[in-house]
Amino acid sequence: MDPYITPLMVYRLAAGEGMKYQWRPLEKIAPCLQQAVIAAEDQKFRSHFGFDFDQIDKAIADREKNKKLRGASTITMQTARNLFLWQGHSWIRKILEAYYTALIEIFWDKWRIMEVYLNIIEWGNGIFGAEASAQAYFKSPASALDEYQAAIMAAALPNPRKLTPVSPTRYLLKRQDHIINLMEKFPPLMKK
Repeated sequence: MDPYITPLMVYRLAAGEGMKYQWRPLEKIAPCLQQAVIAAEDQKFRSHFGFDFDQIDKAIADREKNKKLRGASTITMQTARNLFLWQGHSWIRKILEAYYTALIEIFWDKWRIMEVYLNIIEWGNGIFGAEASAQAYFKSPASALDEYQAAIMAAALPNPRKLTPVSPTRYLLKRQDHIINLMEKFPPLMKK
């Protein structure tokens, strides 16, 4: 069953924000968006079981050196957090995120994880999922996205309420170029 609403969507609606959201099966989302998201967010997506321990170790090391905080969340972890959990940071939430991540990896294949992720992720103020994002930013269905559009959408994911494909910053354009250069290393998933 496809999720129709997530805790984050409820939170945004309760805060008085509008919401654009339209579910699309993964086969109706341009494959280049999968490639861009994997290149930008989780390059080991195909091979890990929900946790990228190398990235977690790097994030811990950076924190100990008082460097800028870096994310270590995989696509599966982000899916678990967005699908089941509330906003905020706490140890309880992190433990539940790990629990749901493990369950998702046990019960869903990578195709399903990517399908849910691309449909529930926030891509701007009140914009959820690939279809709503493609329509809002490019006046196009998600199935018609090209690699440049996909890459800039993926580039905005770390901070989608501040970074926008409509008026990209120099940082966002640089990140888009980097993602485009990586995309060919990550072929789209094939449905089993």
